[in-house]
Amino acid sequence: MPGSLLEVYDTLLLDLDGVVYLGRHAVRNAPEALAEARERGGRLAFVTNNASRTPGAIAEHLTGLGIPATSDDVVTSAQAAARLVAERFPAGSPVLVVGGMGLRGAVRAYGLRPVTTALDGPVAVVQGIWDGLSYGLLCEGTLAVRAGAWFVAANGDTTMPTNRGELPGNGSMSRVIATAAGVEPVVAGKPEPPLHRESIIRTGAERPLIVGDRLDTDIEGATRAGVDSLLVLTGVTGPLDLLTAPPEHRPTHVAADLSGLHEPPAHVRRGSGGWECGGWTARCESGRLDLSGGGEPIDALRAACAAAWDAAGDGRVDEDAVKPVLAALGSLTR
Repeated sequence: MPGSLLEVYDTLLLDLDGVVYLGRHAVRNAPEALAEARERGGRLAFVTNNASRTPGAIAEHLTGLGIPATSDDVVTSAQAAARLVAERFPAGSPVLVVGGMGLRGAVRAYGLRPVTTALDGPVAVVQGIWDGLSYGLLCEGTLAVRAGAWFVAANGDTTMPTNRGELPGNGSMSRVIATAAGVEPVVAGKPEPPLHRESIIRTGAERPLIVGDRLDTDIEGATRAGVDSLLVLTGVTGPLDLLTAPPEHRPTHVAADLSGLHEPPAHVRRGSGGWECGGWTARCESGRLDLSGGGEPIDALRAACAAAWDAAGDGRVDEDAVKPVLAALGSLTR
């Protein structure tokens, strides 16, 4: 068995919000874990659905948190969205950008011309989250889409985690144009394939591990791409979400935080009394999940997930069936 999870993969495709940082602050153990990963020869790429900032600004933020990075280490949904448009329309084509500098910069970097009004006859409208988003710009986007412009959303995240809690994401904001124009956007970000494709093109990864905190973006994106994933419990996903996850939202690995990269892959196995991990045993019988034993809470969660997912098969475990074990998960329970 490998000495650490990191040894199994050549590239870590790391989500940012909720994995590496929350707002202006680093997530617990993230700088130390990533520094050690680099020392051991791991390739790091920071892959984010957030399209509001440029790769350079994100790299500067990471460096300020004690995680040295350059713009080449960052892959954004804005870049994936811009590539989609650039592959469809000729260089120099006008693109109405409903978003901030991160999105405008990506559109320009792919040889397209960012514009801000439907009067410029844009071939596409690209929308990404931006705290300066105005009603007027949403109106211009709506008019352009109604006139036939191709509508691309950088991502479909309904919320985004911050140190104040979850705030509206681009998936929520893009509903304005989608509803007003009667046109659904093509989504570039996770869990859709374009951002993963962008990441692989930029990193040349052959054995990537997708690391994230969201089941419906990071983990589902990994499932769709057919690559392994690590779910960390430092963002929006808690034990209840994980235990009741459908197949496409079930990660390959689970860890409390990024320090799990330097631990051996968890040994979860089926025993005579149920699913075992560490000193814990979990079994699901008669619609109820039971947990016994002792040890690290993360091992309890791993055993419980194995038992719940095995019982559910291609379905989803009912919340009431797993709630009795949540108290045993201690500090992992959100």
